[in-house]
Amino acid sequence: MPRSQTLSPPLLSVTPSALPPPPPARTKHQPPIPMAADGATVAMAAASLCDDLEPATERTRIRDVLDAGAARAGDRVVVGGWVRTGREQGKGSFAFLELSDGSCASTLQVIVDAAVHPLARLTATGTSVLVEGEIKEPPEGTKQNVELKVSRVLEVGVVDAAIYPLPKGKVKLTLEKLRDVVHLRSRTNTIGAIARIRHQLAFATHRFFDDNGFLYVHTPIITTSDCEGAGEMFQVTTLFTQAEKTEKELKENPAPSCSEIEAAKVLVKEKGDAVAHLKAAKASKQDISAAVDELNRAKDNVSKLEERSKLKPGIPCTDDGSIAFENDFFKRQAFLTVSGQLQVETYACALSSVYTFGPTFRAENSHTSRHLAEFWMVEPEIAFANLQDDMNCAEKYVQYLCKWLLDHCREDMEFMVKNYDKSAIERLELVSSTPFVRISYTKAVELLKNVTNKKFDAKVEWGIDLASEHERYLTEDIFKKPVIVYNYPKGIKAFYMRLNDDDKTVAAMDVLVPKVGELIGGSQREERLDVLKQRLLDADLPLEPYEWYLDLRRFGSVKHAGFGLGFERMILFATGMENIRDVIPFPRYPGRADL
Repeated sequence: MPRSQTLSPPLLSVTPSALPPPPPARTKHQPPIPMAADGATVAMAAASLCDDLEPATERTRIRDVLDAGAARAGDRVVVGGWVRTGREQGKGSFAFLELSDGSCASTLQVIVDAAVHPLARLTATGTSVLVEGEIKEPPEGTKQNVELKVSRVLEVGVVDAAIYPLPKGKVKLTLEKLRDVVHLRSRTNTIGAIARIRHQLAFATHRFFDDNGFLYVHTPIITTSDCEGAGEMFQVTTLFTQAEKTEKELKENPAPSCSEIEAAKVLVKEKGDAVAHLKAAKASKQDISAAVDELNRAKDNVSKLEERSKLKPGIPCTDDGSIAFENDFFKRQAFLTVSGQLQVETYACALSSVYTFGPTFRAENSHTSRHLAEFWMVEPEIAFANLQDDMNCAEKYVQYLCKWLLDHCREDMEFMVKNYDKSAIERLELVSSTPFVRISYTKAVELLKNVTNKKFDAKVEWGIDLASEHERYLTEDIFKKPVIVYNYPKGIKAFYMRLNDDDKTVAAMDVLVPKVGELIGGSQREERLDVLKQRLLDADLPLEPYEWYLDLRRFGSVKHAGFGLGFERMILFATGMENIRDVIPFPRYPGRADL
């Protein structure tokens, strides 16, 4: 099946409103538009006054070469990449290199004669090369549709094969072992495919929300609010570095003693008496001014000594023994955010439809295959919207992502089907084309309690937070399609979710999908000031840090709703990968924060 392909984006910027609809997949015989021929590139080169710099590298992506196929036979191109496998042939007269530049899953076969370059420097796995040559049609019966006959080797980044961590050929490291070489694992087929899928999902996210009138808002990573009220947050502080600096300073220059301070005060008195004596004697202004300067310097010295005498080693504390955060950088406790939702609500209550997409953090000491300390969240927020509007948006968004991958990432998805999850593409097709089932939490519990052919590890009863096994059974076994469960018990949901009239449930919803269970969590937000205050108090949260949040209800309150999609969970769902640590470029989890 031919690879789906979109044209390289132009270098000139385009306003969002001017963006065309998603382009159709390019057939393998349509020639690509090389970046070097772009009008903007030519104009920049012509306008350049930097004659002392080497010319720009007019490199062609391997993906473009392979997609064009035989239509570009005879063309001369420059390609660059890393050698996946290399072997000398013809008694060392030439070598075959399988070259990958990351633009697609496939490699380009490159042929280099020994007369062009020493072959031993090129064949080791991991070697980087930039070569110029002619695109040729290979002999009949070979699996390649084109190959490159090299005429010049422009650059080589050699590899010592004896110590290169990644194996050559068909030998594979486990995904767990690859996490130990996280700086090199993107060179593997699997992590490369995940990177391209992740990129397409991120691009599709921005495209979906832009097409639907949402504004992208950058919410802060450092926050003073706990969105979830769970308390499992990373603290941001400079108190430790301040304490280390103070301890070092005190070792080099100890704090003044009481006698030193008293002696400095005596000197101040003497300087003061001297000034008084000069004034009484009607001395010259110059003499009096000089004496006053000495007095002021003596006073400044006392102030500095008294200030230094207050320096103590260790973390500063208050009288009751608690940490004195007023001495910290922000003059109060600060944390890494667990969600941008509360902050993005401020923009929703002014600009109507907004979303944030960025990293979030959770200091949860969990070692499961579904948890990370740092992960990415997509969080839209819609003003003048209720729970039904929220569910509609979530369903359309998930379906859009699935359809986008089918249209733009077919080759990488086929790789995942072949190597990890045979049902991955079928799952995307199902979710992208099937209306989601919507049932209340109460109904979901009833259905699960009536299950007789499976014994759940966690007992099912009204009031529990549904476990992954419950969520997956609903979507994989009972309905065999995506499910949205709504109206959850208030005791298991966050304070900001709107309290329903029954006073037992909140207007919350979770989107459940096969393979991962919960993919999205959302709710209609509580817009009533008095109710929100009480919900904060019921959650044992202080009102003061949330006064700004309460202001949104004091001044022009509006019904609004939103949700959060765990981006890495979406990738797990799409690809069938088992461990969330393998779908994020640089995983952070207990005990590991490499690079």
